[in-house]
Amino acid sequence: MQTITQGFLDAPVFAIVSEAAAEMGVRAFVIGGYVRDCFLGRPNKDIDIVVEGSGVALAEAVARKIHARVTVFRNFGTAMLHYKGVEVEFVGARKESYQRDSRKPIVEDGTLEEDQLRRDFTINAMAFSLQKEDFGALVDPFGGIRDLSAGIIRTPLEPDRTYSDDPLRMLRAIRFATQLSTREHAFTIVPESLESMCRMATRLQILSRERIVEEVNKMLLAERPSMAFRLMDQTHLLEQFLPQLVQLKGVETVEGKGHKENFSHTLQVVDNVVEMEAEAIRGGLLHDYEPEADGDGRVESLRTSPNVWLRWAALLHDIGKSASKRYTPGQGWTFHGHEVIGARMVPKIFKDLKMTQGDKMKYVQKLVGLHLRPIALVDEGVTDSAVRRLLFDAGDDIDDLMLLCHADITSKNPAKVVRLHRNFELVKRKLAEVEAKDAIRNFKNPITGDYIMDVFGIEPCNTIGQIKEYVKNAILDGVIENDFAEADRLMREKAVELGLRPLEGK
Repeated sequence: MQTITQGFLDAPVFAIVSEAAAEMGVRAFVIGGYVRDCFLGRPNKDIDIVVEGSGVALAEAVARKIHARVTVFRNFGTAMLHYKGVEVEFVGARKESYQRDSRKPIVEDGTLEEDQLRRDFTINAMAFSLQKEDFGALVDPFGGIRDLSAGIIRTPLEPDRTYSDDPLRMLRAIRFATQLSTREHAFTIVPESLESMCRMATRLQILSRERIVEEVNKMLLAERPSMAFRLMDQTHLLEQFLPQLVQLKGVETVEGKGHKENFSHTLQVVDNVVEMEAEAIRGGLLHDYEPEADGDGRVESLRTSPNVWLRWAALLHDIGKSASKRYTPGQGWTFHGHEVIGARMVPKIFKDLKMTQGDKMKYVQKLVGLHLRPIALVDEGVTDSAVRRLLFDAGDDIDDLMLLCHADITSKNPAKVVRLHRNFELVKRKLAEVEAKDAIRNFKNPITGDYIMDVFGIEPCNTIGQIKEYVKNAILDGVIENDFAEADRLMREKAVELGLRPLEGK
């Protein structure tokens, strides 16, 4: 039996748990991700303790020793506390059985061995003993340490049983393979497990969309999300919850002309966004904006961690291409309006996945709808008016939009890539110039609806919207300055055209 305490179990909490368990006459073990990450050299501040007895009782005993507060989840038989920057969760060892049409297991008290048997993968079933007589001993009945060294994701039981019991484990297998892989040490899922996923793919339908999205978000936050989406496609899992993405696969050829393989392109864009965002964060070039408490302003802060919604925007940026694809003889393949179609698809995709319909969805929808605009500026000429429009429409998300546009350059023609990146730099310089001069990003129309009603003595009506839109467009097009006096003059001219007269003295 291998004993490895150096550096892994040095934290004081382990000795405290060991002492409390001995006093209670129960056996306790560190299990799961913390053990795995010790061997991988990955930081992990989430510690899972399994005890052959009551996890809640052990947590309460430990809390009394360290004067900590315990959070108890009695429905699950678990408890959690925080100590010196780590989160420690306690659970009693158990064995589980499932009915085919349910994700709710029948749970009974069990031994450590039975608890390890119900774990999802061998690399997550390893445990460290916290008994004084063999403190730090590695308990590894399924060869998890061997699989970890070989970079293998494998189930302790026959995979059909593991995945049928809890179909989320199929997504977790893919997520772990993606998260744990590095340039130096790749992880793969064993063939029999991949074959099982193909057979069990439709079992994903019994899961809540929220649980699926939680796993997908973790995949998107990995260093190379494309690996996860290729595996989900290979195993037919992707089509169970995001069929619109699968529809981008394949190349159709007519008259010897084929189009870009949009599925592969999309995954490359997602990977590009990951790399470019990380570089921008390191350089302090990205900001996040939150409304102030009174709702009258915004709070700006440097971005320090990845924005998963930017990655969703990259994933969905071309989602409208399958619906807009057309072949025109003599011209070839076109995808006209795919950005508009894609933006319209975003709310339904979010709704189907039970994701937020609020600001995050609108952010993704905005980036999908605008992702062709910057390159169109270059084609049409970078005028102040066009730049003002883009700044106004993108608002605080302009930097993320430009990052997405850069990531969208995936041509295999090096000269074309250099030219497109150079053109984008031109647009970025123009954006900075116009923003510095006009502050369009935080544009507020100097003419409000209340002001129009007050001047002309009218009730709310469509005419008010017409006047406001006319003034706004004049400012964005550079016809007038963003100045109240000029806007007021233009408002009155337009009102006369629409048959309005100001009240006396107004």
